[in-house]
Amino acid sequence: MEQDSLTLHGDGISATVVGQGAELVSLRDADGTEFLWQAGPEWRRHSPVLFPIVGRLKGDQLRYQGQTYLMTQHGFARDKPFAWAQRGPGSCTLVLTDDADTSAHYPFAFRLEVTYTLDHRQLGVTFDITNTGDEPLPASIGAHPAFNWPLLPDLAKTDYGLTFADDEPAPIRRLKDGLLLPASQPTPVEGNILKLSERLFDEDAVILDQPASTSVRYAAERGPAIEMSWQGFRELGVWSKPGAAPFLCIEPWHGIASPVDFDGDFVDKPGVMLIAPEAKRVLSYQIRLL
Repeated sequence: MEQDSLTLHGDGISATVVGQGAELVSLRDADGTEFLWQAGPEWRRHSPVLFPIVGRLKGDQLRYQGQTYLMTQHGFARDKPFAWAQRGPGSCTLVLTDDADTSAHYPFAFRLEVTYTLDHRQLGVTFDITNTGDEPLPASIGAHPAFNWPLLPDLAKTDYGLTFADDEPAPIRRLKDGLLLPASQPTPVEGNILKLSERLFDEDAVILDQPASTSVRYAAERGPAIEMSWQGFRELGVWSKPGAAPFLCIEPWHGIASPVDFDGDFVDKPGVMLIAPEAKRVLSYQIRLL
């Protein structure tokens, strides 16, 4: 049986990936500092792949051409075994394709490739979605990496902030019971800086549905830090579980939870991309250790 995990090594960085969910489960620098949340009791995941939906559908129901399918929050990819298409010392590719189980929840043909590549103190992640069917493929995809918060145990959570590449004046969106509220809210970002605190997440995730930036730095005044950048994604979620959970998720998305009043056909759901037959969409993000 093929080994179900692989540790990649690069210049000043190492990363461990497992076949279950094609999930990143460790990200360390040359000193052995672990940046990634280690799936403690507060939340049993590390960095799940969100596909073919981001967030929740109303009633967990996907509607398509008069039929209704059960589709739970964030989709099924995070709980499916991926096949290893390539395993190297500094990169790997994992693949998920439609089967009888996925078709029972999502009646579309697809191929999803997830590639991890290490460079100098940087991890690159690429999502490659191919429509292998003969009708348009409606899909969303998102990243959900959770980082230790704080990164140094002797610092306070409030010592940390997010610094965006550009000012972020646009309103944000919030969720209720996992669904998107209709009204926007004033952004908590001041200029290009979001000060972090546990109370920020009392109302679930902070959702930038029209971010100006394509990169953000997560840092305190001292100690290790992270810069994330992304290409092809449209939204950004920032989340921690209420109740003092010691992690922070920075989540580039192409897609968003269903609006509270939306129960139409999935192809008409806001945020869904439509991929033509035999076409593909490629989205990527990078985590640089500072």
